[in-house]
Amino acid sequence: MIRVLIAGLGNMGLSHALAHHRDKGAEVVGLVNRSGRVDHRDLAAYPVFTDFQEALTTTQPDLVVIATYSDSHADYAVAAMTAGAHVFVEKPLATTVSDAARVVATAQETGRKLVVGYILRHHPSWVRLIEEARALGGPYVFRMNLNQQSAGAAWETHKALMQTTSPIVDCGVHYVDVWCQITDAKPVSVNGMGLRLSDEIAPDMYNYGQFQVTFEDGSVGWYEAGWGPMMSETAFFVKDVVSPAGSVSIVEEGKASSSDVDGHTKVGGLLVHRPDGDTRIALPDEPGHQELCDAEQAYMLRAITENLDLTRHMQDAVQSLAICLAADESIRTGQPVSLAARLKKDTI
Repeated sequence: MIRVLIAGLGNMGLSHALAHHRDKGAEVVGLVNRSGRVDHRDLAAYPVFTDFQEALTTTQPDLVVIATYSDSHADYAVAAMTAGAHVFVEKPLATTVSDAARVVATAQETGRKLVVGYILRHHPSWVRLIEEARALGGPYVFRMNLNQQSAGAAWETHKALMQTTSPIVDCGVHYVDVWCQITDAKPVSVNGMGLRLSDEIAPDMYNYGQFQVTFEDGSVGWYEAGWGPMMSETAFFVKDVVSPAGSVSIVEEGKASSSDVDGHTKVGGLLVHRPDGDTRIALPDEPGHQELCDAEQAYMLRAITENLDLTRHMQDAVQSLAICLAADESIRTGQPVSLAARLKKDTI
């Protein structure tokens, strides 16, 4: 039985806690929440802590699931692994590339397993999209976005997230990770631009951004993300990969509003286009958000019990974060960012 401590009980943390609550191979030994409250009845019997270090010392877990705000991810992960626990940490791994590399180095030094919450890696439809794109052959054009017309409680959550992380970093790491799995080429440069569209967020933050990436194999990528009540619902979910041999795209069938969490991962179907004709791939019975979180945590437990090699997983996590942070830097400075030297410095 693997003893599990969950830190953070927001949307993702709650789902991860429920996954372990229902898994016969796991035992939840504690929950960490700043309010000291647990609002879900299935989790009400577990000990609740407001201090992470106290929870870590008291419960002595085998696994720590970190789903707190981004600026605490690196320090919490290092503290957990140093204390002897394996770690699942929500994306992004850290808020700087050097901190991300520090977390990975700690995993390697301690021999602990480190899994980053790239939920699309556990989604069968996205796995199929990657397979279809790779079958086309590169170089590739990646066109992806995720704009969210948030209001009320969702807008409050987005404003809280933007105190530490921009939309293009928080959401972008998922899709850049997909690009990197498709092309396998090293990123070369990043150019970004963004805009602050609300007086309700800090003067040095922006709630809309987009960036372009070039890769060593000639592939190029575009990503766009925006949060807030002003965002458009038109073309808010574009997922498209193009190559000289054709293209593969997510087909939006009955797409819900941009604020629907399940809709952010839902595929519906794929359209594979080649010059000699199109192929539609139906993808019925897709997993929902909770099912995907269940799959993530099942993989985490398997990584521990089967001693899975996570080297490539960790390398990809650092690389996708580096690309998105470079985009954030480009937006703030107005200058393109070269990634070659930066990634070499933080290679793991």
